[in-house]
Amino acid sequence: MAESTIVTPPVPDALHRLSDDFLAHVRAQGRAVKTSESYRYPLERVFLPWCVGQGITEPTQLSSRVLDRFAIYLREEGDQRVGQDGRRLGKLSEASISSYSRSIRVFLGWAEKEGELTEKVRVPVPKPKKPELEVLSAEEIQRMEDAARSERDELLVRVLADTGIRLGELLGLRARDLQETDRGKYRLRVSGKTGERRVPVPPALARRLRRHLSRRHADPSDKIFVALRRSRRTGDYEPLTENGAEQAIRQLAAAAGIRRRVYPHLFRHSYATNALRKGMSVLNLQQILGHASLTMISQVYAHLSDDDTYEAALKVLLPEER
Repeated sequence: MAESTIVTPPVPDALHRLSDDFLAHVRAQGRAVKTSESYRYPLERVFLPWCVGQGITEPTQLSSRVLDRFAIYLREEGDQRVGQDGRRLGKLSEASISSYSRSIRVFLGWAEKEGELTEKVRVPVPKPKKPELEVLSAEEIQRMEDAARSERDELLVRVLADTGIRLGELLGLRARDLQETDRGKYRLRVSGKTGERRVPVPPALARRLRRHLSRRHADPSDKIFVALRRSRRTGDYEPLTENGAEQAIRQLAAAAGIRRRVYPHLFRHSYATNALRKGMSVLNLQQILGHASLTMISQVYAHLSDDDTYEAALKVLLPEER
């Protein structure tokens, strides 16, 4: 009988252990899974392998000069992964370089607070050129709604278009979240990244939602958006999933003859762009969209004034309150 060999896994070096501690810290903060993964990949698949190749195993070895070399590596060498065809993936896009650099800067800032670094070091973050934001026109949105073969999909398009809420927020809506705050005035109670807020709903859309829920005999706790068919397992209409909603939107866009990529968040961009063009105060838009600050709005929607300077764009985006 052959003797079994016990393989001892390699002991991670101090820099790898520090990375593990940082990722555990991120998870402990209750951050979204996508947020945690946005840190994990740049650290474990890009930064740490590069450090190993440079003989860097201790946090104290990190210096401004070292990180300058890493920034050059990101720009000139890029992604060392091998694709399905066996070739190295190669150079990164400007957006990927900026994203990776920002993630690693967060890690280094945390390590500094933990007293693990001997000096304050940062990875230079290039500013990628922002592409002009695409939006859906009112006519394209109407074509998508007209292409729907179910009342649920009609409402899916219309609620995304007329409220600007995130897909996750929409999927979390329950029947009781449609509220009449005053005679003929309706709101959706939305739970989002910045907490709970009330989002205005056009009266006609609110009445459509009420009729839809009434025909379903929905209880107040029932989700507003559910699958079109009953589950074979439970016999009930399961809540609509993120993948299901995204697929429905893609199919409706194709049926409406829209050739470019259409996804749920595009409705949010379209809502905000249209609201600003019609003169809505960014303070009101901030409350409706659930942004923690005006920074996101001023950056993302600066495309509204392409021929003006950035300062002039901000004046357009920040009208005086009356």
